[in-house]
Amino acid sequence: MKAVAYEVRPEDEIRDLIESWRKAAEAKDIDAILSHYVPDIVAFDAIAQLRFRGRDAYRKHWEACLSMCPGQMIFEVHDLNIAAGDDLAFCHSLSLCGGTGENGEEKTGWMRATAGCRKIDGKWMIVHEHFSAPFDMESGKALFDLQP
Repeated sequence: MKAVAYEVRPEDEIRDLIESWRKAAEAKDIDAILSHYVPDIVAFDAIAQLRFRGRDAYRKHWEACLSMCPGQMIFEVHDLNIAAGDDLAFCHSLSLCGGTGENGEEKTGWMRATAGCRKIDGKWMIVHEHFSAPFDMESGKALFDLQP
């Protein structure tokens, strides 16, 4: 019987990349999280700064974020949409992000996530990441309680 060769689609590889990143974030494994980014990552996050340049700057940001949740981290990726070519991909999703506090209370909010990825030396890497939350123009407050 002849073996059938299956082609791995770039969309499936990106889906695996995002799932691997998600698991690392939930595990609070900072080295595993950062292994998904190129050294010169440019990231726009919803917390603290307008922009992060480079993996070292983003590491400090991730460390600060993870320290805000002493309990279990929560990262869920919903409605992941991927457009991918041979070496360049774009994806976006809605993400439920947060964690549990010292008292065990769960604090989560919905975020919008976008990532740009490149295949470098045969491996998909995140070259740009953007997390944001919608906000109310009048109050200036983020709207974390919106539901998809």
